[in-house]
Amino acid sequence: MKESIKATWLNDLSFEAEVDGHKIYLDTAAEHGGKNLGPRPKPLMMVALAGCTGMDVAAILKKMRVDVESLSIEVEGDVTEDHPKRFEGMKVIYRVKGKDVPLASVEKAVMLSKDKYCGVSANYSQAFPIAHEIIIEE
Repeated sequence: MKESIKATWLNDLSFEAEVDGHKIYLDTAAEHGGKNLGPRPKPLMMVALAGCTGMDVAAILKKMRVDVESLSIEVEGDVTEDHPKRFEGMKVIYRVKGKDVPLASVEKAVMLSKDKYCGVSANYSQAFPIAHEIIIEE
């Protein structure tokens, strides 16, 4: 199996990427030579992790018949000061809202995503540590 995308330079530091038939614009801030027309590439790495693990956890909780009102995923990334500026760690925060949501079920869903299903997490965890936090709100 192979995945591919195409990114086309527009001008200055702006690119248009096509992913699964969807267009994403990438750019940088004006102080770095861009026009701020889209997100920076490194934060999109965090989006990839949030989307991957979020989809896993939502699907697993549904299979477990856990009634969830809402689920949000926050990702915090620690970036090095020196070039190349790279992530040296990330933290994934799962916010689950619902009445009587069992913590053990959410923990199991997160661990299954982390250890078995999320390919983004599997790739990233070879390069840096990924911490996890679960917050249940009623």
